[in-house]
Amino acid sequence: MEFWLLDGQNRVMAPQQYGETSVDGEPAEPVELAAARAKPGVAVAVVAKRLGVAPATLRTWDRRYGLGPSERSAGSHRRYTRDDVLRLMVMRRLTLEGVAPADAAKAALEADIEVERARRASAVSAQHEARRSAATLSEPEQQGPSDSKVVHFARSAAPSRTSTPADVVDAALAHDADATAELLMIAPGSDILTWWTQLVVPALTKLGERTVLAKPGEAPLQVLSSAAMRAIRVRQSAQENESGSPHPSQMRRIVLIFTPPDEPQPLAAHALAAALMSKGVMARIVMGPAGAHRAQEVVTMVRPAAVVLITQMVRPDLAVVGQLCDGNPELPVFVAVADDTAAEDLPKSSQVQRVRSFSGLFHEVCAVATQP
Repeated sequence: MEFWLLDGQNRVMAPQQYGETSVDGEPAEPVELAAARAKPGVAVAVVAKRLGVAPATLRTWDRRYGLGPSERSAGSHRRYTRDDVLRLMVMRRLTLEGVAPADAAKAALEADIEVERARRASAVSAQHEARRSAATLSEPEQQGPSDSKVVHFARSAAPSRTSTPADVVDAALAHDADATAELLMIAPGSDILTWWTQLVVPALTKLGERTVLAKPGEAPLQVLSSAAMRAIRVRQSAQENESGSPHPSQMRRIVLIFTPPDEPQPLAAHALAAALMSKGVMARIVMGPAGAHRAQEVVTMVRPAAVVLITQMVRPDLAVVGQLCDGNPELPVFVAVADDTAAEDLPKSSQVQRVRSFSGLFHEVCAVATQP
């Protein structure tokens, strides 16, 4: 994750990277930051790298739309001021959203720069606070007088404090996988249910509303989903390292989570499994071919405490629910489906329960799986 530093003389400092420390525990200055302090403004190459565009693109924006560097000193190239960069960030954000370059440039030139400055200052302040908190959490034990003091900054931050859905969407639209992953990291001890419902789902919803003109190989939704999966995987690994392997008794109360055969993104299934396991409930996602017959075979072999079918599709194939209900009349089956019409196809059984919200699904499954 990186952010812009703004000094007191209306100049833009270069990006500062998380995790870089000096021997005295203070963040080390990148080369670009030192150069920016030595000279007014920022060079084209530095701004281009920050925005994720080619320097030639910035020169084109300057020539065609007047979005160029406004600061000039004798004997040197023109350099970008803080306000120049803020306008370029508006331009970049709008073009990523599919706005025509000419219209985006007009909006950038007419933007209220004070509002943009306040927005960036707020983001920088939040990231500074995150770094201070991370340093406190990662402070090593007291060392002897001859030992060098090295502070290792934690890469996780509580989403509710440092990340917003808009931040995640912006990073995904910029196809910045590292920034997206950083924003979605789950802090130790934080609630996965809150992370999913208040950060990931709103970000997915906002991103789904965007029409994007993507380059070949760019898929913002894939960037977001991959980052969320990575966050779940890192959190699960940390939990296993801390608590060790599950007790054999937990395997007798396992929850199996299915998705419909054509589910494009089984992300919700992984989030549910991670949330359940964080509360001591053993859960596994059934991957690969899992039609009605195969699902019945898996359930017969594993003998789970409950089965969940979760989907984000509008018209999912729910045939597996009927098959499981017929073959296992005493097995609790929870179905998370948003569409009321699709839910009409569910079997009329007391063991089949439709749950409308992710939070409700989590609590219902927890209650059944933790019964003695």
